[in-house]
Amino acid sequence: MKILFDSDLPEEGLSRLSEAMDGLWEGDDLSAEIYCVSEEEIRALNARERGVDRVTDVLSFPSMDGVKGVPIRKKERVDCFDPETDTVFLGSIVICEKRAREQAAEYGHTFERELWYLAVHGLLHCLGYDHETEEQKREMREKEETVMQKLDLRRES
Repeated sequence: MKILFDSDLPEEGLSRLSEAMDGLWEGDDLSAEIYCVSEEEIRALNARERGVDRVTDVLSFPSMDGVKGVPIRKKERVDCFDPETDTVFLGSIVICEKRAREQAAEYGHTFERELWYLAVHGLLHCLGYDHETEEQKREMREKEETVMQKLDLRRES
């Protein structure tokens, strides 16, 4: 299973990300959008879509509800099926590049690591993971760490 991306991120990194995400869902191939935007753009999106008028690091816009742990099959998700790519559209992820650079410096790791972490975080939201409760947060963090290890982008110590 793979994820095809429409993105302004480097193609090699997207290919590695697709491989690292393999096994996190059952079903057919997926597609997703991942774009980097300015602080102004993400603030406007955050205000319009979530009613929160501030800059954030990443926003996820899943195309489907109730997909966590459930096979994602094109025949059952006809509303999200893209016949051009023969994939099920998972959703859109928008990353604020400036905020990612600031957080990388703040957390003491590379911009590359922060950028890909935010992409992974957004994709997991589109796959139905969340961090509202401690249990959900623990589960999501475990998945994030697994993918980041596969990408060989571990936390700096």
